Amino acid sequence: MKNDITALKAHLSLNVKNMENSVEFYQKLFGIEPSKVRQGYAKFDVQNPPLNLALNEISYNERGALSHLGIQVTSTEDVLATKEHWEQIGLLTRSEMQTNCCYALQDKTWVRDPDGNEWEVFVVLEDNLMQSDPCECGSKLVEENTGEEFAESCCVSKSNPVSINRSLETSCC
Repeated sequence: MKNDITALKAHLSLNVKNMENSVEFYQKLFGIEPSKVRQGYAKFDVQNPPLNLALNEISYNERGALSHLGIQVTSTEDVLATKEHWEQIGLLTRSEMQTNCCYALQDKTWVRDPDGNEWEVFVVLEDNLMQSDPCECGSKLVEENTGEEFAESCCVSKSNPVSINRSLETSCC
């Protein structure tokens, strides 16, 4: 983007399988009502963080190429406050504290929407860490309540396992 262009906010458009479930999740996640709802479409005009989020109800069989979505905050206290808020409103969370992800030391917490898209809230504690071997652990996490498996997006170390409502099926790194 050119330096003389002022961006208003980021825009994400997600394909969803069930509009009602997705609208309910994103109402909880952002604490606001959608600004527009039509047949097979909803829009959230989020002020904090600045985000134009569109949901399109489209039938599909597998998850797309999207890795995950995130919101960067300024402190571990903000990560923990977000985690506490998400749990209070009924969202299932998992946390990674002091984790090496994307060559940065981070504290983060995660939620997953009804279509499997994962959202993280994170703080970067130390950036530009040295090059290291990629994590080849292929760990899978198991949701305690349902037994549903999902792949871990960042490496979880044995000394720093995922916490809160999740358990490791296999060890990592």
